[in-house]
Amino acid sequence: MLELEHGFRVVDVNARLDPDKQSIATRGREISPERLERELHQAGVVRAIVSPGTQPGDQSYLRPNNAVARMSVDRPFLAFARVNGPRDPSSRTSARLRNLTSSRKEYHTDPDDVEQYAYDDRFHGFSLAPAVDGLPDDETLSMLEDVGLPVFVEGGEAFPPRAVADSLLGRFPVILSSFGGFPLDRDLMHDAMELLDDHDDFYLDTSFVRYRSILERALLEHPDRVLFGSGAPETHPNVGVMEILTLDVSEDAMAKAFSNNAARVIESLAPGET
Repeated sequence: MLELEHGFRVVDVNARLDPDKQSIATRGREISPERLERELHQAGVVRAIVSPGTQPGDQSYLRPNNAVARMSVDRPFLAFARVNGPRDPSSRTSARLRNLTSSRKEYHTDPDDVEQYAYDDRFHGFSLAPAVDGLPDDETLSMLEDVGLPVFVEGGEAFPPRAVADSLLGRFPVILSSFGGFPLDRDLMHDAMELLDDHDDFYLDTSFVRYRSILERALLEHPDRVLFGSGAPETHPNVGVMEILTLDVSEDAMAKAFSNNAARVIESLAPGET
């Protein structure tokens, strides 16, 4: 595939890097670090946030997180540590009752894990997929709040924007994947945009948002809250970059989405940082 020539500095806040076949078998296509780096380069992406794919429910993310951090060395990747927890994120009454008595297992992320990740200079934030990994308990969320690093959250039908607001917003910077509407749920995407008015440390990533009208509305109404995310390797980064380039918005808005906004949220993505 030909390299894109667009003149923008682009950073990607949403890419997956799988350290082993097990994660690949659980979710998504196989891709090596070298190929991911090559595809990002083809799209003009200079840095990318990476975290491991889904692990089986009874396994810790400690080993995959460390493996992703190792694979990021000498590559244009910044590792986010993936965290899990014992709480059911759904709004069902049965889930709320179970959460009252839920407790961490040995494979769940605990406050000590969060503190170690936060002060390990190989990690630059955290990744959370409540629909598949569960929500951390209150003690672990409190530690995430204390360390204050950004948390990338996979939202969607199983963990909609309102649930994100109720359980996570206001505690630490949150980057919500796919405008909170994966897969292609317009109503949820609009719900996420409405939350931007009331939450200053809340951001939306553009991965898998295929509706031009929604992307344009967000960049016109909230130009400082939109961050480019490709969703690689499930989609080639070229696809996401072209979707932004073809919007009817100013070059300034594009520059904010491609790089400037992310550099404010994640300092290591700023120009000149290594």
